[in-house]
Order: sequence, then structure tokens, then C-alpha cells
Amino acid sequence: MAALVGIDIGTQSLKAVVCGDDLTVLGEAAEPYGIDVPRPGWAEQDPRCWEAALAPAIGRALEVAGISAGEVAGIGVAGQLDGCVGVRHDGTPTGPCLIWMDRRATDELPALPAAFARVTGQIADAGHMAAKIRWIDRRQPGVVRFHQPVSYLVERLTGVAAIDHALASTTMLYDLDRRGWSPALLAAFGIAADRLPTIAAATAVAGPLHEGGAALTGLRAGAPVAVGTGDDFATPLGAGLVKPGRVACVVGTAEVVGALAAEPVLDPGGLVETHAYPAGGWFIENPGWMSGGAITWLGELLGGDAGQVAASGNGAAAAALDEAAAAIPAGADGLVFLPALSGAMTPEWHPGARAAFYGLTPIHGRGHLVRAVLEAMAHACRDIVDRLAVIGVPTAEVLLLGGGGQSRTWARIRADVTGRPQVIAARSDTCASGAAMLAAVAAGIVPDLAQAAAAVPPPAEIIDPRPANRAAHDEAYERYRALFDALRPLYG
Repeated sequence: MAALVGIDIGTQSLKAVVCGDDLTVLGEAAEPYGIDVPRPGWAEQDPRCWEAALAPAIGRALEVAGISAGEVAGIGVAGQLDGCVGVRHDGTPTGPCLIWMDRRATDELPALPAAFARVTGQIADAGHMAAKIRWIDRRQPGVVRFHQPVSYLVERLTGVAAIDHALASTTMLYDLDRRGWSPALLAAFGIAADRLPTIAAATAVAGPLHEGGAALTGLRAGAPVAVGTGDDFATPLGAGLVKPGRVACVVGTAEVVGALAAEPVLDPGGLVETHAYPAGGWFIENPGWMSGGAITWLGELLGGDAGQVAASGNGAAAAALDEAAAAIPAGADGLVFLPALSGAMTPEWHPGARAAFYGLTPIHGRGHLVRAVLEAMAHACRDIVDRLAVIGVPTAEVLLLGGGGQSRTWARIRADVTGRPQVIAARSDTCASGAAMLAAVAAGIVPDLAQAAAAVPPPAEIIDPRPANRAAHDEAYERYRALFDALRPLYG
């Protein structure tokens, strides 16, 4: 049996899955690493931590699967987007990667053409790659080429600098109509096209695994490596999303909310962006805010059972948090949380916004704090779902993915707040599975991603909205929006 390896370069760990040629997951493993935060607004990682995580994660996944390294017929890479790492001629990094959470490049946004939003489908924001390129280029000598994390790792495995259309469309340098780099935007940012990876399909073969890549992964040299894509796209793909109708809500460290459209729908209000999608069509999304990361943060503050969640992901501790939140009524007895721990991405993009609790009284306890944070993320999700519906993107139901998608309490809150059924996927963590799908096509095991997606098992559960809770949640949602507006003068 031919086997496939899918890799997910996550924010806090690198995950690997081993799939059979029918795309059934046979084994999986993860290798953790950290985030460096040298000062407020900065967040970076040494790309070599991703490299060091490859062999341990892949090796354990192969062991669980009972598969030998020589049986691997294809490799796919997916992972965090909006990062930027500079490399030398040999592909080694010149410094740390400025990851998606990093906001240091705010002053690197140049005056942009009036048609910027129409050309790119993006919001001009320092979190995107082009601004980070300018910041790195001014401070790290010897940079020959710039990568996102996925394209960086693909070059380290194959020696080929390639990036897919979906990731390219997140950089502020991609022209949706041309399906390629925009000469006007390259000029505006002062970036030469030959300092960027070549754009290709996510399922194309970037190259065979070379000897250096074999040493990093523990796999045999010569196996085809797919070009790969970002986690915003690989995760819904791995859950079988290949046609419009469902909103994908991926709740990991960050929460990403988006839906497929047949045409490149643009948002005149600037809340959601338009990206190419590996399976065809367009993914209309908000690239996310700290969501599961906010629960980790809260758990560390509260200690006890909540702290165990933050420290170890202990299932009993997570259940205790769910139970505490479930015991609190809808609306958290007037307590509101603003979900902007790393700046606001909704109800509008504002890097200077900060998180806040409002409405605390002596009646509020631990359960209220947890409930308020869970509701806040549901309110933010509602912002995106409502906007998608307004601009004509189908939003019949919400597909919940990621670790946060496993909380039934949170899913019920989300159903009530958004007014849409929440579809609980059979597998919650599907980014690496999506990467394995890319590998399957690249290796010629399946003809296309639509057929790969047909192998995804049906949902585990569907949670419907409860009309009795709607009024309380609508009132809480309006308080959340009013709080954001009231604090606007403090954002800077």
C-alpha cells in the first residue's frame, strides 16, 4: 500500500499525519515548539524549529500507522500563513520568521494604488507578508528571497522555491484577475518578483524530496513533494469543503472564518478578504483573531482546572471549563469580553484595539469569565457570517473545525448566536489531512481534490440553534458592538 504524509506547520506545534492511498488517517503525531514575543506587538519563530520537528513528528506518525518510510509515495505541506522569513542563496534563514501574530511592520505600508482592494481582494494591513518583507529587508542583511512558512519548508525539502495561488493571494502582491504577481504592487512595495517564490498549483509537484529533505524528514529521497498551501485553506479542504454552502469556522490558536464562492466576491466594507482556493473557486474569509489562544490565556490566568487546559490540554480540565460556562445563562449576566488580544479583526480591522472585560460586578465568577470569552468569539464569528451573507456568499450552516470545535458548549453558543446549524466534523484537526490530499494528487494517486474530498467521512453531529436563547444573545451581541465603538478613542 502506498502511503502519504501530510504536514501542518502550526503556531505551537508541527503535526504530521500518515494516510493510506484511500486517504484514511492511519497515524498522527505532533511536536511542540514555542513562540518568541520580544516586545508587545511582536511575535516570531526560528524556522529551524519547524525543521527540527519534522523527523520526530513524522517518525511517530509512521510508527503508529505501521508504515515504513520507504512506503511513502508523496508529501504535502500546509501551515500558518501571513508569516515572512528571509533566506540566503542556500535557503537557510537570515533571521526569525515574523509570524501571523506579528504587528511590527505597521510603518512599512506604502501609499498604495487606488485599485488595491479591487486588484487583490485584500485589506491593506501590516499583518500581511508584503509589509513584513519591507521590515526584514531593511534590517536583515543577505536576504535573497522571501518565503511564507509553507514555501520555506518546501524549499528546504526540495530546493525549489514555489508558492501556491492561495498563499500568494494573502501577500498584498497578488492580482486576482492576472492570477499572478502584480507589477504595480511589487513596485509600490519595492519588491522584485525574483525575490519571491514561483506561483504554481497547490497540487503541483514542487520537486522530489532531495537528500537534505530526506535527512530532515527521515523519508526516502525522491518522493514527490506538493507545492502545498496555507492552513486557512488546507483545513476546510481536509474536512471535505470543495463547493459553496457551508461556512468554515476553524478554531485553533486563532479563529478563521470563511466560505467558498464560485466567483471572486469582493467586500466593499473591508471585513473579509478574497483568496484563491486550492480546489477551485474562491475562499472569502476573515483571516482570524486569537480565539483558542484566548481560552489558553484565560486558563493561565484563572489557574486550577483552567490552568490545566492551558498547560496540557487535559480532557477532564477542558470538560470542567465547559461545565462552568454551561452553568451560566446566555449573555453571561451582562459580562462582555472584547476579543482583541492581538488587535481587532472584527467587527473591523484595527491593530491598535485591545481586549477588555466590561460589566464586572461581585456576582461574576470564574464561569462568567469563561462564558463571556466563549460568547465573544461567537459574536466575532457572527460578524463574519453576517457579512458573508450580505455580500452574497452562501452561509447555510457552519462547519466547526479545530480543537475549539470539539466543545459542545461552545458549539451550542455559536449556533444560538449565529442562528445557523453547527456541523461538527468527524475529525476536528484537518489541516495535515488537507496537506495529504495535496500529496495524493501530486503523486497521481487521485486525479483531483474533488475526488480526494469524497473520501472524507460524514459529520459526527449537527447542533441546531435554540430560538429561546436568541433574544438574550442578540442583546449580548449589541453590547459587544457598543463596547467596541465606545473604546475606539483608546485604540490609537
